[in-house]
Amino acid sequence: MSSGRIRVLVVDDSALIRRMISDYISDVPDMEVVATASDGHKAVEMCRKYRPDVVTLDIQMPKMDGLATLGALLEQNPVPVIMVSALTQAGADVTLDALERGALDYVAKPERGAEVEKALGSDLIRKIRSAAGADVHRVLGIRRARKQRVADQAVASRAVPSSVVAAGAEGLADKCIAIAISTGGPPALASLFETLRPPLPPIVVVQHMPASFTGPLSRRLNGLSMLSIKEAATGDILRPNHVLIASGGCHLELRSRGRLVKAHLWDGEPVSGHKPSADVMMNSAADIYGPNCMGIIMTGMGRDGAGGCARIRAKGGFVLGQDEATSDVYGMNKVAFVEGNVDRQFSLNDAATIITREVARLWCRQPARV
Repeated sequence: MSSGRIRVLVVDDSALIRRMISDYISDVPDMEVVATASDGHKAVEMCRKYRPDVVTLDIQMPKMDGLATLGALLEQNPVPVIMVSALTQAGADVTLDALERGALDYVAKPERGAEVEKALGSDLIRKIRSAAGADVHRVLGIRRARKQRVADQAVASRAVPSSVVAAGAEGLADKCIAIAISTGGPPALASLFETLRPPLPPIVVVQHMPASFTGPLSRRLNGLSMLSIKEAATGDILRPNHVLIASGGCHLELRSRGRLVKAHLWDGEPVSGHKPSADVMMNSAADIYGPNCMGIIMTGMGRDGAGGCARIRAKGGFVLGQDEATSDVYGMNKVAFVEGNVDRQFSLNDAATIITREVARLWCRQPARV
């Protein structure tokens, strides 16, 4: 990042959106718009000419769409790119592709109303500030390593025999893994779930995303995993080898119902700056499962989940934290680590192996809770 103000290139085919984003950036003392572009070809030209610190990039554009433009920008000169997406399922699918390809973050813009100002005037500004100075070469290296690992493991991706899964999962029904993740999360979750193998305890995930994004994310992860993965709904029962992804725009709590634990979604004010909040989910998991709860806190901006990790450890549970080297943003996980609430750090490349070993070490020889 250059010294002084953060220099931003705004790319969008809508003159109105370009002006709105530019106005919001101009109102911030430590930022400036160095150029704007209405299509991908102009974006590549402007990026080469002005060498901005951050690019905001529309997904739907004429001549060269957002994904093609992203590829050209990253090939020319890796720069932090924040995708500006429509708040639709189609927008979500393309945004997830962009994150896989090296975009650092995204903002989903509502069609109208006060939410537009929040998305473009608050969330986007915060994400530009976070992205400025990011090591995009390192992020691209993480993405390439994941693709290579997937290719290397393709031969070994045969199904685990159902008899082995059933036998191993029987003693894990009263355990839980609670995962907190944010910026950089979708590619990291893909890396994790395509390498995890059953048997495993029930897994619950809070990934900071809007409501229209968590469904497509859940389906995408389910398609590449040997675990069963779905967007959480009220009443869903936590089961071994099943993963629930918190629905965007709602808090997710776990509630005990006799011998069962069920998901409960509810509306309310953001907690730790987010809805869904990882702290809400992790606190409830810690209270129900106690020493049978494993917390995992991964890449993300802010501190949501750090308090949940503290609650898990206070109740006798165990916490893993993603390390700085493999995190897109070493934020949430750094806070938890610095505050002394991470028992062990892990590299994303080794996440599945370490989680499986810790599950075996902590629980596989313990009797099930009566």
